[in-house]
Amino acid sequence: MDDVYKLREYGKHSVIAFQTSSLMNAMDMDRLKASLLRLIEEEKRTLMVLDFRRVQYFSSQLIGIILTLSKKIRAAPGGQLILCSMSPPLLDLLKISRLDRILTIKADRREAIQA
Repeated sequence: MDDVYKLREYGKHSVIAFQTSSLMNAMDMDRLKASLLRLIEEEKRTLMVLDFRRVQYFSSQLIGIILTLSKKIRAAPGGQLILCSMSPPLLDLLKISRLDRILTIKADRREAIQA
């Protein structure tokens, strides 16, 4: 999934840095979901940061993936999913749908890995 994201480790946090400006392609989203669920279920990565610094657009399918990941991670002891570096339009989308109330959102990666 190097074309869609890069995985980096910062202490206990696994940072998923998206490498594309658009997360809209349904086939890419299916692969992304499978890949991220594998990180949680098989590699037991339960402190995960999704870094949206390069992303300008994402589909409703990605919102579903985020909610699925959040539920899986919160089921693990001490598990936490953090979103960071979201552009104002993406952040507005989460606020309109009130997802900002159930998801942890930080301004940038530095703030996210200190959470």
